[in-house]
Amino acid sequence: MRSKLVVGLIVALAAVFFVSSIALGQAKGGAKLLCVSKKELKGEETVASCLAKGERFAIVDQFGIVRILTPEEVELTKAFNPKAFEARAFGMKYEKLAPVLTPLPVSPEIQ
Repeated sequence: MRSKLVVGLIVALAAVFFVSSIALGQAKGGAKLLCVSKKELKGEETVASCLAKGERFAIVDQFGIVRILTPEEVELTKAFNPKAFEARAFGMKYEKLAPVLTPLPVSPEIQ
């Protein structure tokens, strides 16, 4: 009887640790759109207004891999995800404050 209680408690703790690790992974993960040419930006402007001024942006993923966007990539990204450019712009210095890019909804044909 006592051993069943201990096993049940261990299984419950393992489940809690598993769920919390998934939740933390979801909160930390995701790519961010960061300004490369103006490292001091702290959300004063939108990404679109910075791009109109000629600022350069990069996408930084959760692993720290950086991809600097070319003008062609910016235009294609605007076509697929225009809301990404309505977000506040943050420079590399304030990466932790930058919002995570929201993924596009999955179309029903793909599922």
